[in-house]
Amino acid sequence: MNHDHKHHQGKSQRQQAKDQKNQVTERLEEKTLHAHHKAMPHGEGTPPPHEEHIGHAEHGEHEGHHDHHRMMIEDFKKRFWVSLALSVPVIIISPMIQDILGYSLNIPYNMMISFVLSSIIYFYGGWPFLTGLAEEVKKKTPGMMTLIGVAITVAYVYSTAVAFGLRGMDFFWELATLIVVMLLGHWIEMRSVLGASKALELLVSMMPAEAALIKDGQTIKVKVEELKADDLILIKPGEKVPADGEVVQGDSYLNESMLTGESKPVQKKPGDKVIGGSINGNGSLQVRVQSTGKDSYLNKVITLVQDAQKTKSETQRLADKAAKWLTSIALTAGTLTLVAWLIAGAEFGFALERMVTVMVISCPHALGLAIPLVVAISTAVSANNGLLIRNRTAFENSRNITTIIFDKTGTLTQGSHEVARVVSFSSAYPEKELLRLAAGVEQNSEHYISQGVLRKVEAEGIAIPASSDFHYLPGKGLEGTVEGKDVKVVGPNYIKEYNIQVPENDAEEGVETVVYIMIDQQVAGFITLKDRIRPESEEAIRILKENGIKNLLLTGDNERVAKSVSDKLGMDGYLANVLPHEKQEKVKELQAKGEFVAMTGDGVNDAPALAQAEVGIAVGSGTDVAAETADIILVNSNPQDISSLILFGKATYRKMIQNLIWATAYNVIALPLAAGVLYKQGIMVSPAVGAALMSLSTVIVAINAQLLRKQIK
Repeated sequence: MNHDHKHHQGKSQRQQAKDQKNQVTERLEEKTLHAHHKAMPHGEGTPPPHEEHIGHAEHGEHEGHHDHHRMMIEDFKKRFWVSLALSVPVIIISPMIQDILGYSLNIPYNMMISFVLSSIIYFYGGWPFLTGLAEEVKKKTPGMMTLIGVAITVAYVYSTAVAFGLRGMDFFWELATLIVVMLLGHWIEMRSVLGASKALELLVSMMPAEAALIKDGQTIKVKVEELKADDLILIKPGEKVPADGEVVQGDSYLNESMLTGESKPVQKKPGDKVIGGSINGNGSLQVRVQSTGKDSYLNKVITLVQDAQKTKSETQRLADKAAKWLTSIALTAGTLTLVAWLIAGAEFGFALERMVTVMVISCPHALGLAIPLVVAISTAVSANNGLLIRNRTAFENSRNITTIIFDKTGTLTQGSHEVARVVSFSSAYPEKELLRLAAGVEQNSEHYISQGVLRKVEAEGIAIPASSDFHYLPGKGLEGTVEGKDVKVVGPNYIKEYNIQVPENDAEEGVETVVYIMIDQQVAGFITLKDRIRPESEEAIRILKENGIKNLLLTGDNERVAKSVSDKLGMDGYLANVLPHEKQEKVKELQAKGEFVAMTGDGVNDAPALAQAEVGIAVGSGTDVAAETADIILVNSNPQDISSLILFGKATYRKMIQNLIWATAYNVIALPLAAGVLYKQGIMVSPAVGAALMSLSTVIVAINAQLLRKQIK
């Protein structure tokens, strides 16, 4: 323990952190969209290389990228709204729509009006899909863009021919609505990506914005990324360590629980190593930087966003496969339909109309929205509920989890020592009086025990008395004069050294930390502190057990601590005394037994295990390394979010599959009927009926996706 006075981070530091967050937000948005455009194939909702259209051919780290990527979203937004506005009159004057709804509009040159408006929609609104079609054909990888491009081109060319004299019914309204819906799907997906980058701001705020650099005997504030190896920095009480280094002067206790898994703050003195991100809870330290803080956190977060966008989930691959198959089906079925009807002796106009109907119906509007809608909604809902999805495949795979491993400190427990009990041995000093007098001495220290006592006193509303003659008893405790009384707050080492007799206590050895309060040389009572179990942990474990998911506790603490936490939460078991390098091995052992494992953790020592597990979950209060190796991050460090995550992952996957079925299943019936398989029986899907079926599936997909919002607990 130390007698340095308590220091708090000032308003200026909070403001600096806020300014940093604002700067990082822009960098995240820029990097996120860049990664999204660059990494995702066009079939997944990104615009193909029509980037030249808005004047940007190369992505670098210079100014203007942020504006460029905003322009990309604005460009899609503009294309959508312009196409939608032009589609309204096209739909209203369409003969097919008039037949369906039973009204009649005799507008002069209505076909020419439809042709002009549809031409603008086709070339302006459909440009991303046309260039995407060209790109996919060039790469010989037909997918969504090919499917859309073929459908809108066939519809446009055929309808144009009808407008200029070919006998048949035009598809201008179908062309317009198809482009509008597909543009909407792309725009939604791009905005959801940007929303995910904004959610990452919460993680950025966990690191200090500036460091106190000691230069020529003066202390100056510099940005963390400006630090270099061998720089000397000052870390005041209450501040976060901005970089890895070695203590050269000072003595303090650092909270490293989020880094090492050690629940108790660790004493640091000259020669000891400190880790960037740990919290200084005690005296001032001078640290020699060893591992520079430059780019250590901000760029890792940005890289995390980039990696997230490069990840393509199995369900999204399924959508791509569906698009590829539907492209083949559309081209094959359309061609066969034309040939079959011509061989059967039908007029060319009729056979051509059948072919176009088949090819347009083959490209369902709903397929363009099926996955993007669910992705957008699940991303937004997850972020709003403290779940930051980094790897969508792992998120969807959470439905397969059979065993989940919990790190103890900072995950199931609060990671800070709180007063558990206050026991008085003397009627002259009841519990609150003991706390009050102890706080009089403890207020002079930043030790974790002192801070735990002071938090308890504050919660109880007890006024802290003044003290004097404060002394630090190295390795044993504190002493001082409070209201004329000699008050000591000491540990078992002091009691043993001076052979002081104390009444029996029922403190849980190895679980609780005990300090004795001595008043005028007499032991008046004791206080116990321990790492409290989070209130949400019990509910989280209960929900997991209800869903048939085994849960295990993994900790470096001793067996008594592990058993105590495991028993209180009703867990399926525990693994105690596990060294950092052994955590990954424990995950491998479970996987070897056929378990589908999820791992939760918040420290550097958890990173290998997080990477090894099928689903790695990092709590948000943890380190950048843990976050970087995890698939999902719990921003609020709430263990109940883990159970919510698994259940929501299941619901999200269900919605994606349901939407894919709704988007494509109607083709099984509609395509053969549109081709005229049952023509002799008097059954044939007209373009109007095919369009109605397609619209119905789109509405169902949209509504079904919205129902996902109710699935998270």
